[in-house]
Amino acid sequence: MSWEIRGFQAEDMGMLGQLYHTVTTHSDVVFWWVGEESNWDNVICAIEDGIMIAKGQVGIISVVPSDFGGESNHSIYVNIKTLPDRQEDYVLLDAIYTKLYQRALELKSTLPPEHGTHICVGNYDAETANLKFFEEYKGFEPLTRLYLMGCNLQEPSASAPADLAEGFAFFSLSKLENGEEEEYLRVESEIWPDAPLRAERLVEVMKYPLWTMLNVRQQGELAGSVMVWQDGDNGRIEDVFVREPWRHQGVARFLLNQAVQYLREHGHGYAELDVLTMNEPALSLYESVGFRVVKEEIRLYRDLL
Repeated sequence: MSWEIRGFQAEDMGMLGQLYHTVTTHSDVVFWWVGEESNWDNVICAIEDGIMIAKGQVGIISVVPSDFGGESNHSIYVNIKTLPDRQEDYVLLDAIYTKLYQRALELKSTLPPEHGTHICVGNYDAETANLKFFEEYKGFEPLTRLYLMGCNLQEPSASAPADLAEGFAFFSLSKLENGEEEEYLRVESEIWPDAPLRAERLVEVMKYPLWTMLNVRQQGELAGSVMVWQDGDNGRIEDVFVREPWRHQGVARFLLNQAVQYLREHGHGYAELDVLTMNEPALSLYESVGFRVVKEEIRLYRDLL
């Protein structure tokens, strides 16, 4: 082969920028950025004639606690992107995937052994060649589907007021302290036991511009929460949840409106969030405050052995 596959290096940053520009202007894709240098052991690139023709990346997304009694699995995701004219170069894709799989096995060895591990991939539904590679050539199976939803923050529906019922208290946090991080991770794992947020991921998102956490409490108990930050040119809303005892009391709608207002006050005219396609109550809620489906992401998995 005329290309070289190796780990990512600092001098590759210019080539990576060109790959990103070419790929993302050609079509909508799920493209991971390489992050800080401490993450570069998880990044593989393919170089041909001084051009980066492909980049692959692997990372731990969710970790199931050792003491969790269910049959949930840890999740390690991979992401591979090529230049548009190499999307069906499955020899190239396979060479990168092989390196990523080996790295995924190394990452798996650091996870609690009481639970299995899935290796997963997520692509927009238009990324047909990439999805075909994982499904038909690597034996991945359907895991879930998500909608990316967007909201024009200038529309009247994105400005609808929402008040909290008596007895609830609202808090806006720009940092977590005094055990708040541990409390949040515990409650978050209660909401999503199959894919709990990693502490490292929480620390990572807290570094994003304009990051804030909006919480609602009742008698000191965390009832609901949402995180919001700036993602490129847009606002990002994530991890919207309300705990079981406090559902159907307007807490989620209140938090969403607070998140929208926060982004608007900081100069953003557009916000995005993800939702499972089968989560009809959440879809209905998001649509009621002005969010609309923009595109769909398909996630696949297989056992990491």
